[in-house]
Amino acid sequence: MANVLPACLLLALLVLTPALLTQQEQEQGQELTFRLDIGELCLQSVQCKSGCCHRENGLSLARCAPKAAESQECSPKSIYGVYYKCPCERGLSCDANRTIVGSITNSNFGVCKDPRDF
Repeated sequence: MANVLPACLLLALLVLTPALLTQQEQEQGQELTFRLDIGELCLQSVQCKSGCCHRENGLSLARCAPKAAESQECSPKSIYGVYYKCPCERGLSCDANRTIVGSITNSNFGVCKDPRDF
């Protein structure tokens, strides 16, 4: 009977270890696809630490980029999650001409301004 208990523990460890490793690998995979640094390839802005997934043009690969600072060109927040111009840093607003066509084509560009200056 004394030999049965260690054998059961060994069997349990053999069965549970792969499941634990798989969960650990999945968590590491999430770290690889989210919380990306500036310059890393992205598909959506939510993946980037900065909150901006930027592409130069329709044929370029999107990469994480810093948000636009005061007086820099910007895009208002969009449903697409990939920008040609990054949205403004926290506390600033993008003074852009907002149109339905511009929202669809992702071309509502403006300039970041401090809302207290208006």
